[in-house]
Amino acid sequence: MKSLQDKVAIITGASRGIGAEIAKTTAQAGASVVINYTNNRSAADLVVSEIKSLGGNAIPVRANVSNSIEVKALFDAAITHFGKIDILINNAGTAIFKAIQDTSDEELDRIFAINVKGTFYCLRESATLLSNGGRIINISSSVTRLILPAYGAYAATKGAVEQLTRVFAKEMGSRGITVNSISPGPTNTELFLEGKSEETIQRLAAMSALGRIGETEDIAKVVLFLASEGAAWVTGQNIGVNGGIA
Repeated sequence: MKSLQDKVAIITGASRGIGAEIAKTTAQAGASVVINYTNNRSAADLVVSEIKSLGGNAIPVRANVSNSIEVKALFDAAITHFGKIDILINNAGTAIFKAIQDTSDEELDRIFAINVKGTFYCLRESATLLSNGGRIINISSSVTRLILPAYGAYAATKGAVEQLTRVFAKEMGSRGITVNSISPGPTNTELFLEGKSEETIQRLAAMSALGRIGETEDIAKVVLFLASEGAAWVTGQNIGVNGGIA
């Protein structure tokens, strides 16, 4: 039997990049998957199509995670279609790369709304709607360890995600629900590569103990483990999935 057979997973921000890879990996492991997206319906439809072509089950659901009403509708849609929710993967996020002194109020509000409030709203819904024995995986970032200039606002949001993970693990433990976060390092996605020179990419790769940047499959495999029964005794943890970069 596949490790996630008969499970239902919501994956936020799943229309591309790491989220799309996680969606395909969990579907291949037997889960029915809710592909959350905000604007790019065609990309979400493509992920759904790829999953179905391999015999999996998935639906696209639009929701802006920074809006609590839309998050509630996302969870309601999952239950209406699949009857339950077993796994929540909080992947949706955005980034800005500016010195703190150059970051505007509007930019700060937007990144906190998506990265922190979005995670918080999804956790709040899952508190009552996730099945007993469920799994929650939040996506943080290795920038909380690397302490890089121009990452102040982004690192602040991901630090908040890690603290929410630890607190929520204590709150949900009585129901057998595990809550963990992972911290990817530089990963080969369209978003990460945008605006970076080959020299910059190679410099980041050299910082890894394994001498390369990550692939989306590297991240998805760890998420799959945390979502499985094999990780039932792992909760409240943040795991670096970064090739030893930090």
